[in-house]
Amino acid sequence: MITDRQLNIVPFVSVDHMMKLVLSIGVETFLTELAGYIEEDFRRWEVFDKTPRVASHSRDGVIELMPTSDGILYGFKYVNGHPKNMKEGLQTVTAFGMLADVASGYPRLISEMTILTALRTAATSAVAAKYLAPEGSTSMAIIGNGAQAEFQALAFKAILGVDRLQLYDIDAAATAKCMRNLKGLGFSIKSCASPQEAVQGVAIITTATADKQYSTILTDNMVGSGVHINAVGGDCPGKTELHRDILMRSEIFVEYPPQTRIEGEIQQLPGDHPVTELWQVISGKLPGRNHAGQITLFDSVGFATEDFSALRYVHDKLKGAGFSEDLDLLADPDEPRDLFGMLLRAQTKGLAQPVI
Repeated sequence: MITDRQLNIVPFVSVDHMMKLVLSIGVETFLTELAGYIEEDFRRWEVFDKTPRVASHSRDGVIELMPTSDGILYGFKYVNGHPKNMKEGLQTVTAFGMLADVASGYPRLISEMTILTALRTAATSAVAAKYLAPEGSTSMAIIGNGAQAEFQALAFKAILGVDRLQLYDIDAAATAKCMRNLKGLGFSIKSCASPQEAVQGVAIITTATADKQYSTILTDNMVGSGVHINAVGGDCPGKTELHRDILMRSEIFVEYPPQTRIEGEIQQLPGDHPVTELWQVISGKLPGRNHAGQITLFDSVGFATEDFSALRYVHDKLKGAGFSEDLDLLADPDEPRDLFGMLLRAQTKGLAQPVI
């Protein structure tokens, strides 16, 4: 329940404040701590309100709302996905979110979530790999070296100890950017000329491409036994990255089946194809990887509880940190029923001039 005195004042975390908060904590520490919150909330999965995200699709992209609640706090995220934006000098994905008190409905936090979504996506990938990747994995291919690539690399390094990367992107400039950004951060990095070269000899394969279409980034012959696939890019209807035959050979793990069957790689499969929910593995109800030769696939589309975890983490880290500004967001009359009187008093105090 809210106990703050100024209920109308809501902390707002701008992009500038988010960057300062992340850098003050340290990127890898931020990812590790955030992963802890995500893992904690997966363990209490059954308490959450869950629904597939509310999506508005157009020929150019998608705009989505992602709500959830644990009965105490409510959170939602606004997020878009517009692959064409990159050609226009814009971000493919942008987002903001809110955390609120369920008992009163009053907001507790408003935050940018473009940077935060990149961090939570990477942290979620690493949490899944913690349970699904081959034991002792230290090598990873990243196919698709755009905005998500560095975050994925750092999350896997911080949480699993991955320090060898093999990179490929259809745009060589994206790979060069990724190598430049990760230089000096503890990786051995190889730029590859093809997806086939990138996946050779690695334990983990991450696909994080942006095209809004059915694609075949990985073909069946490229995936050997014993690897873990972290499929990040396929996250809306009509957008996939893996050949169907790979799915048929893999043990598939998902966040929330009603959403993933619409948006994930498994949209290529019958609606009753067996999958395992990640929360069941994290909570110990079902096994994750159970033999060395198994191909595990995390069909990641992103779910609202992960954004909830991220907002909850940021809210906790803000206490006394100074990385937010106060928004006078909510009308707060002295008498709750006298909203119009509040308007009149503002005129009397000279806060607003009447329009004649």
